[in-house]
Amino acid sequence: MDGTEGNAGQPGPAERSHRSSVSSVGAREVQLKPKHQPYKLGRQWPELLLRFTDAPDDDVAMDEPALQFRRNVFFPRRRELQIHDEDVLRLLYEEAKGNVLAARYPCDLEDCEALGALVCRVQLGPYQPGLPAACTLREKLDSFLPAHLCKRGHGLFAALRGRGTKAGTGEQGLLNAYRRVQEVVGEHEASLSTHYRAYLLKCHELPFYGCAFFHGEVDKPAQGFLHRSGRKPVAIAISLEGVHVIDSREKHVLLGLHFQELSWDHTSPEEEESALWLEFDGDNEGTPVNKLLKIYSKQAELMSSLIEYCIELNHTAEPAATQESMSGPSAAPGSLPPPAQRPQLRRQGSVVCSRIQHLSTIDYVEEGEKIKRVKPKRTTSFFGRQLSTSQGSYTVVQPADSLEQG
Repeated sequence: MDGTEGNAGQPGPAERSHRSSVSSVGAREVQLKPKHQPYKLGRQWPELLLRFTDAPDDDVAMDEPALQFRRNVFFPRRRELQIHDEDVLRLLYEEAKGNVLAARYPCDLEDCEALGALVCRVQLGPYQPGLPAACTLREKLDSFLPAHLCKRGHGLFAALRGRGTKAGTGEQGLLNAYRRVQEVVGEHEASLSTHYRAYLLKCHELPFYGCAFFHGEVDKPAQGFLHRSGRKPVAIAISLEGVHVIDSREKHVLLGLHFQELSWDHTSPEEEESALWLEFDGDNEGTPVNKLLKIYSKQAELMSSLIEYCIELNHTAEPAATQESMSGPSAAPGSLPPPAQRPQLRRQGSVVCSRIQHLSTIDYVEEGEKIKRVKPKRTTSFFGRQLSTSQGSYTVVQPADSLEQG
């Protein structure tokens, strides 16, 4: 769980490459391996920042790394359920809580309220009717909910976006959820393990829990008669299961893919602008096509290496996981049993659902060595289709005569 990060801005977890993972925006972090020597990495820190970030030279000169405990991105979720040491659970809880409050883990309002209620229980103790809990929550609301849910918007723009309504609803919803936090009969008052574990189990429902985070940009879809576009900042979350592209400003998922649903590659600065390419199945006006998303990032090579390593690690770990599931994990006396298969969050309009219509992708079909690009009949006409939730393998789409060719 050990790692290193820079002093400024938001942290992003872990990377596998020996050259380390360094964030291009905010804090710069690298997950240490047993063979790493922190002192030597500290000496190489400016070089790493210059190579893998867009930080100004002045910031690079002033930045100093700090040693911290962090969750290992390669640690399987199922093994977290076997942890019973309260101090370790607290460390995992604190990191997960920090990611939720910083909106690094996008959550729907009701899930933020449920997680915030557990934070209330940890920090304020059991809910007791008659005590001024509402005043306490209002004064420290940003300790329990992400900041964008705490701001009270004013005016027409805020009303149209719904931010003001969300903030008020979140405060009352948090109080209601706090009332519903269950207490374990006979639990020692000083023990918080049950609530730490409950918080982590709720976070396990998020598809990007425990991910390594990177920073980049994607092209916006062309808009208006002048076809104006531009780029938007995104966070790229990579885990043992797949890749998620998250809108850094709107706090929702733009694209989520399991590894079996994608192909990938990267281009280096020597070839052109450093970028990670994700290829996946989609449709154009109802016709199956291959979609290609370009993610601009100086960390493209690191992300590509991490994806490759995660896939290799999954292949290696599959026999062991199968054996473990057959024999069953050992449970300590008095511990909570592991839950059954938890459904992924798939509410209509959920922040964890893909929003491909907010992305600018290249659509094409392939025939032998020829690649035929698909041109939309109308501006952004095919961006409204969402990624299929099927778990099938990625396949190359063959051309159809009806498609326009470029």
